[in-house]
Amino acid sequence: MLLVLCVSLLLVAVDATVLHVAVPAVTEDLRPGAIELLWIVDVYPLVCASLLILFGTLGDRVGRRRVLLLGYGLFGAASALAAFAGNPQILIVARALLGVGGAMIMPATLSILRQVFPDRRERAMAIGIWSAVAAVGAAVGPLLGGFLVENFWWGSVFLVNLPLMVVALPVGRWLLPESTGDRDGPWDVLGAVMAACGLFCVVFGVKRMGSGAGLLNAVTAAPVLLGAVLLVLFVRRQRRRTHPLVDLKLFSRPAFSISVGCIVLALLALVGLELIAAQYLQLVLGLTPLETGLRLLPLTFAAMAAGLVGSRMLQWLGPRVMVAVGFALTALAVLSLTAMGLSDRPAVLVGGFIVLGFGLETTLFSAYESMLNEASTGSAGGAAAIGETSYQLGAGIGIALLGSVMNAAYKPGVSSVPGVPASASSDASQSLGAAYKVSDRLGGHAGEALRSASRSAFVHGLHITLAVSAGLLLLGALAALRLPRTMECPADDEEPSQGPDQGQREQEQRDQGQREQGRPDRGQLEQAQLEQAQLEQAQLEPGQREPAQREQGGTDAPARRDRATVAAES
Repeated sequence: MLLVLCVSLLLVAVDATVLHVAVPAVTEDLRPGAIELLWIVDVYPLVCASLLILFGTLGDRVGRRRVLLLGYGLFGAASALAAFAGNPQILIVARALLGVGGAMIMPATLSILRQVFPDRRERAMAIGIWSAVAAVGAAVGPLLGGFLVENFWWGSVFLVNLPLMVVALPVGRWLLPESTGDRDGPWDVLGAVMAACGLFCVVFGVKRMGSGAGLLNAVTAAPVLLGAVLLVLFVRRQRRRTHPLVDLKLFSRPAFSISVGCIVLALLALVGLELIAAQYLQLVLGLTPLETGLRLLPLTFAAMAAGLVGSRMLQWLGPRVMVAVGFALTALAVLSLTAMGLSDRPAVLVGGFIVLGFGLETTLFSAYESMLNEASTGSAGGAAAIGETSYQLGAGIGIALLGSVMNAAYKPGVSSVPGVPASASSDASQSLGAAYKVSDRLGGHAGEALRSASRSAFVHGLHITLAVSAGLLLLGALAALRLPRTMECPADDEEPSQGPDQGQREQEQRDQGQREQGRPDRGQLEQAQLEQAQLEQAQLEPGQREPAQREQGGTDAPARRDRATVAAES
C-alpha cells in the first residue's frame, strides 16, 4: 500500500518541475506568446494549490480511495493530452487538468496513510518515506526532464506518467482500503468554491511577484487582495457552520498551527533557493541539465535516509527537538554553500547538499507527523489538505521573496560595466541568461567584460540569498521550540466522528454494566437451588423421600437447569 501511495506522490512531485527544462523546446515547437508561456508553466501549481482543500475535504465525505483513483484517471488522461498538444491553448488546458488530478491525489495519499497506519511509530516511518519521495520527485524532475528532452521530444516528459497510472489504477483499487471521515451534515459546496477561488487569486498574485511584478502593481495587488477577502469570508463562514468544511479548531492547538508554520517557513526558505542553485550550476559552472540533476542526487539520497532513520528518532526525541534540529542543520548547510564561487568545488557542493537534504527532510516529516497527530482520523483529509496548501504557499512565496532578493543583489553588478551601453546594461540586468545573450551580441572586450561582471554579480547575489535563507531557517528553529516535547495525546482520543450520541451510548453501557454486576451467574443459581432442594428433602418423611427424589430427578432438575440457563442468558 505504501508503495502505491508513494508512486502516486512521486508522479505529482515530478510533474511540478519536469517542464522547467523543456520550456525552450516547447517554445520552439508551439511558439506560444509571453502570456501563454507563463500560463503553461504556472497553471499546474496554481490549480493544484487552489483545489487541495476542496478535494481533501471531499475525500473525507465520499471516500479517500475513490477520490485518489479518480485523480489517477484524470492525471493519466491529462498527461496524454499534454504530450500530444498541438497548440499552446491545448497544452494550457492539459496542464490545468493535471493540476486538478494532482490536487485529488496529494491530500488523499497523506490521509490514507493516516488511516492505514494507526500505530504512531509505523505512521512516522510511513510519513518519513512519503515526504522523502516528495523531495525526490522535486529533485528528479529536472534530471528526468533533461534526459528526455535531450533524447526524445518535449512531449515525452508527460508521456512517462501513463504506464505508471495504468498500473496504479487497478493495483490501488485492489490494495488500498476505502476510508471516510465525518459525514454529518451537508458538504459545504459554497465554502469549497470560496476557498478554491481565494487560494487561486493569492497564489496567482504571489507568482506574479516572483516573475518580476512589484507588490504595488495592479496585476499583483488586485488578485492578492481579492483572494484575501475571499479567504476571510471563508473563515467566517466556517466558524458559523455546525458542520464546517475545515475544522478551524485545529489551529487553536499550538502543535498543529506551529507545525503548519514550520512547513511554510521551510519551503519559503528553500524552494526559491533550489531554482537559483540550478541556474548557478548550469550558467556559472556550465553544466548540462543532466549533469545538474546528477549534482543534486546527494540531496535526494540524504533526504531518503532522513525519512528512514528519522522516523525512529522522532519517537525518542519528539517533534520539538526533531524540527528544531532539522532547521538548524539546514541553516548550517545553506551557510556552507556560500563557499561556492566562480570555480567548481564539488566537495563543498556534495557535503552541503547532503546536510541540506537530511536537515530539510527531518524538518518536513517531523512537522507533518506533528500536524497529523493533532487531527482525528475523520478529519485527516482536511488536515492533509491544509498541510499541502501550506507547502504550495510556502513554495510560491519563497520563489517570489528569494527571487526578489537575488535580483536586487544582482542588478547593481551589471548596471555600470565599462564600454557597455545603458540599454544593453538594462537588458543584462534581467537575468544571467539575458546577460550572456547581450554579451554575445556585443562581442569584443565589452562583451567579455559584461559576461565576467554578470557572473560575479550572480555569485554575489547567490551569497546574499543564501544568507537570507539561513536567517529564515533559524527563525523556523526558534518557532519549533514551541512545539510539544512528545506526542502523547493522539487526536483519536477525542474522535469527533463518533457523533453527538456518543455520551448517551457510553452512559447506557455503564448502566448495563451496573445491572450485570448485581446479577448472579449460572453457577451461583444452580448451587442455591440444589441447597434448597436438599433442605426440602430432609424435611420429608422417610417414605416420601424416594418419590420426591424421583420427582426431583425426573422433573425438577431439568426445570432448574432451564431456569438457570434462562437467567444466565438474560
